[in-house]
Order: sequence, then C-alpha cells, then structure tokens
Amino acid sequence: MSVFDHKAYDNHEKVAFFHDAKSGLKAIIAVHNTNLGPALGGCRMWPYASSEEALTDVLRLSKGMSYKSAMANLQLGGGKSVIIGDPRKGKSDDMMLAMGDFVQSLGGKYITAEDSGIAVRDLQLMAQRCEYIAGTHAKFRYDGGAADGNPAPSTAYGVFVGLRASVRHALGSDLNGVSVAIQGLGHVGYRLAEHLYKEGAKLYVTDIYPDNLDKAVQEFGATVVSPDEIFALDVDVFAPCALGAIINDNSLSLLKAKVVAGAANNQLAEERHGQMLKEKGVLYAPDYVINAGGVIDIYHQKMDSSAEAMRKHIEGIGDTLLEIYQRADEQGLPTNLEANKMAEERFS
Repeated sequence: MSVFDHKAYDNHEKVAFFHDAKSGLKAIIAVHNTNLGPALGGCRMWPYASSEEALTDVLRLSKGMSYKSAMANLQLGGGKSVIIGDPRKGKSDDMMLAMGDFVQSLGGKYITAEDSGIAVRDLQLMAQRCEYIAGTHAKFRYDGGAADGNPAPSTAYGVFVGLRASVRHALGSDLNGVSVAIQGLGHVGYRLAEHLYKEGAKLYVTDIYPDNLDKAVQEFGATVVSPDEIFALDVDVFAPCALGAIINDNSLSLLKAKVVAGAANNQLAEERHGQMLKEKGVLYAPDYVINAGGVIDIYHQKMDSSAEAMRKHIEGIGDTLLEIYQRADEQGLPTNLEANKMAEERFS
C-alpha cells in the first residue's frame, strides 16, 4: 500500500524511511506542514508490533505537531520521527549516530528532539552527525531549576496548568481532593503526578514498569491499579500519559471521569470520539494544546529567551484551553474540532 493511501496520511509534505544495517536502525520521519517554519517534533523509540503500526504513529504524531505549534503561537511546522525497537534493550550508540545521519539528510526541513524512549544523551550522540537537533542542552528552566535540555519538565508543567484549568472549568474547584487516574509514569507522567500531589490531588496510577509505580506509591501515596482498570475508575480526571488512540470505542464505554486531560499525543483514536466524549458529558482537553510545554521550551531555548518568558508562555496553555472551551460551547462543537479549526486558521 502506498503511503498516500494510508488512513493517517493528511497531505504530509514528506515521509522518509531509513534502515542502517550496521546498527540495526529502522526509522521513519514524517513532515506534515512547514507553512509556519521548519518542522519540529521529537524522536520516539518504541517496540512497535509492525512497521504499519510505526507508520501510523509517525503520521498521526507529525500532524499533531503542526497543530500544536500553531496553537502555541510558534513559528514552527510539524514533524516527527520514530525508531522501531525497545529503548531499554535495543538501543546503541551506533544506532543514535545513524539516526543523526538520517535527520541530517533532510537538510533542515525537520528538527528532532526528545520523546518517549529517547534521552538527552541520545540526542547528543545524534548531534555528532547532525546540526538539526534540539534539546541537547539548555540555558534555563521554567522554574529556575538546573536545565539539562530535557523538555519533559516543561511538558509536565504545561499539562498540569491545563489540567488545573480544565478542572476549574468543568468542576468549579481547585485540585485539592480531586481524584486523578494517570496512565503512564514516564518522564512527563511522573512529573505531572508530583505537581498534582503537591496540590492535594488523590492519585491512581498504572504503568508497564513496576519501578515507576513503586516510586509513585512511596513519594506520592498513589494507588496502583492494573492497566485494564484505569479506564473504569470512578475518578474526576483521566490523564492519559502513554501512547495514543487511548480514547476509543472500548475505553469510552468504561470511562467514568468527568475530564480527560493528559500528556499523551493523539489521544482520540478517531475525531468522532471527541463528539462521543461531548455527548457523554466529559470535558476533553485537546492533547496538542495541553501538552505543548515541551515545544514551547525548545522554542525559547533557540530564541535565547528567559526562564520567566518561558514560564508565562507555558502558563498561557490554561488560557488557550479556556478559550477553546468557550468557543466550543458557543458553536455546539466538541473541543477537539474547535481546536482544529483554530489551528488550521493559523497554519493553512
């Protein structure tokens, strides 16, 4: 099947495939739209079950980055890259160097950064072969802490800000005593849990790695549940912080939360699931809006800005979500479609 016939293809400008036999690297880069600037989007390493699954993910993720940058008022386009493999078992230095060669071959049309399964050290290796790598170092962090180039703290803070605004809009309350089910305790999910814990939220967590769960129990008093249980919990907020397409026909039939607000990309399996959430009375925070803190971080680092300017920009995520909610209510639209309209007005 041609990529042009793929269900997730959306007039992408470029889709490139790469295999390095020496290192075992198998990777895909997708560039969705560069009308506002070069395509920026992280590199994800994941043990995809098939190349078809990897292609679907990179097409959806790259499209989401176009919308994310537009809604965050950044002069950037949307792109993404994926590496097929287990980041805990199959990663090597040679593989990261080869990935640098791959990104370099696009000549600056695509700039990569950190995502699931990729750390700052991996990006530093890529940067030995490529000049289009972001997130290898940083001059400042939004909270004044030590900065190492990892945008995950900014992503988590933005999700926290957006979740807080969504709870205020939907429930009319602050976060103290609010119950939140977090699916995924990676670089972003764990930091989100910490923010919520400090605000007095009651946490329910699940993750594929037991050590992450143990830490959340010890440090945040979280309650561990199985991956299958997380959807059906009677909680105020469901926060997806793992892979996408998690809001689908099956999970929607189980969902009891009043708000869906999390860090994962492409949370809706299909756009129609936004309408189904609306009909169910669930407030949905469009993922590419609420999780834009990381790309905002990278943008401010490249612009040689300041920690204060970055923090204010990230905190604007809450205001953007409230605008989406207001406009969606006025138009009678689900929040995902209203956000899409606003983004497309900016980058089309």
